Amino acid sequence: MLTLLYIFISFGLADAIDILLVAIMLYQLYKMVRGTAAVNVFMGLALIYVVWIVVRAFELTLLGSILGKFINVGFIAVLVVFQQEIRKFLLYIGSNEFVKNRNWKTILSFSNHEAVASRYTLDDEALINACYNMSESKTGALIIISRKSDLKFYVNTGEIVDSVLTEKMLENIFYKNSPLHDGAVIIKDNRIIAARCVLPVTERENFPSHFGMRHRAAVGLTETTDALAITVSEQTGHVSLTVNGEISINISKDKLRYLIEKNLKN
Repeated sequence: MLTLLYIFISFGLADAIDILLVAIMLYQLYKMVRGTAAVNVFMGLALIYVVWIVVRAFELTLLGSILGKFINVGFIAVLVVFQQEIRKFLLYIGSNEFVKNRNWKTILSFSNHEAVASRYTLDDEALINACYNMSESKTGALIIISRKSDLKFYVNTGEIVDSVLTEKMLENIFYKNSPLHDGAVIIKDNRIIAARCVLPVTERENFPSHFGMRHRAAVGLTETTDALAITVSEQTGHVSLTVNGEISINISKDKLRYLIEKNLKN
């Protein structure tokens, strides 16, 4: 208790600056993992660290020792759990894009502009019509709708398109003789950002064998991000929607429209 009192008495300008810088760093890290499965791990580790500090302040020796051992190996755990996010961050820092697009006002800001702008705009009629046109011709397709998750890493694996979302544009991209038909299309705010993108596939051991690589990629991406994935089967023509790693198979136009609108409002 005396230790906690001493901390408040000796609090100075350097301590305030230290806390502010740590707060900025943690907030930026949270924005980087927000919308992914990693955010739950991030919040859990942060909570354990806060509890450890409080335990030390109250001089609870045994509990502090146990939590301290956990904190000591926490760095290795962070490297394992956040390996994709760390790789993405290091690639961004090492690129010319970081220097060109550096905006310290955005970095230092705690306002949630992304959340305000997250009332997503999407021409779902063009998207849905394209999907069912491809379904009739059994043209395979994998379409990703970006929400809060930063899919820039996956965008960079494909070809930048940056086109307004239209029915014909999607059908032309996935036309069997098109050079862009392999891989996924990524859509954000009613624009086709990129095509022929490479996505991670699910590692589930019990994944149904009758699903192809498009469905595996749809599940793999949505397991770790909050994106929506629409697949059109090349074998059956069935249209499916995948959210949070769960597939809704062979859905109708109305059901697809309902699920898209429902998930984009969340």
